[in-house]
Amino acid sequence: MILLSAACYFWNLHYNAVESFCKHYNAYYDVNSMGISETPQKTKSTAAADQAFLRGLGERVRDARARRGMTRKILAHDSGVSERYLAQLETGQGNVSVLLLQRIAAALNLPPTEFLQQESEQPVELALIGQFLQRLPQQKLSVVRSQLMRDYGTAHTDRMRRIALIGLRGAGKSTLGSRLAKELQVPFIELDREIEREAGTSLSEIFLLYGQAGYRRYERRCLEQVVEKNERAVIATGGSIVSEPGTYDLLLSTCRTAWLKAQPEEHMARVVAQGDTRPMTGNREAMEDLHRILRGRNALYGRADVTIDTAHRSIEQSLQQLRKAVAA
Repeated sequence: MILLSAACYFWNLHYNAVESFCKHYNAYYDVNSMGISETPQKTKSTAAADQAFLRGLGERVRDARARRGMTRKILAHDSGVSERYLAQLETGQGNVSVLLLQRIAAALNLPPTEFLQQESEQPVELALIGQFLQRLPQQKLSVVRSQLMRDYGTAHTDRMRRIALIGLRGAGKSTLGSRLAKELQVPFIELDREIEREAGTSLSEIFLLYGQAGYRRYERRCLEQVVEKNERAVIATGGSIVSEPGTYDLLLSTCRTAWLKAQPEEHMARVVAQGDTRPMTGNREAMEDLHRILRGRNALYGRADVTIDTAHRSIEQSLQQLRKAVAA
């Protein structure tokens, strides 16, 4: 009887320790001046707040995946997290583990705080600048960015000598870029081909061997090399370069950028016509994902110096638009 009582006592100690570590402290505990006291159960408002948090977290994970053009299957492979768990997480039904979230964030090459929206420590001046920018109307942000780039970025004339084309696959970056480069008598550089040369293998093998994070490292390194070696060039970039802040900022500060824009249906039709459905192969939600990718990247693509709408336009018409934008 004594042994049974002792076993129950130590079991209760173990159970309470595990419960206090695992459960969300806001949901199960009240903090007061005397310490921490356990509440019997969640209140309705707390449960609703938890559900709202999980839905928002899932939406941020799905948006981050969409911006990078990753299917759920690819993210599951790169993070080592099951597709079933990712599906539950993205629909707000998952009870997220911090360690699993860390692995998902690493596969997306993002800090976990991107999803938790926690503010990291930063210099006071940087915080004040951020607060000031948040108060500005959205239409003025591009003006501020341009001013900062003129005053603190690469010299304006140097930047204008390089033209970088951004946009989703199927926008016409390779076709229009090569023709524009020929007219301007400057090198035409496809950044993905440079990445393959640097890695000594194909893009699909890079993703298979090193994942999304490995591809991003090659992308940044190759862009730095292209900028360093070419005072003048037309550069076609990968569609997801805009979702990697450091690399995209480097592109914006060293090149005159043009967003080649089209409707999602046109992007899909052009890619399929080229015989390349990567990364949509086997994905039943292909068109929905494509719409989500474009929505997630619209604001990022919009940071380009000029926008060329190629929707319902021939190659010649789009090239003429691009030519005028570059001349301007």
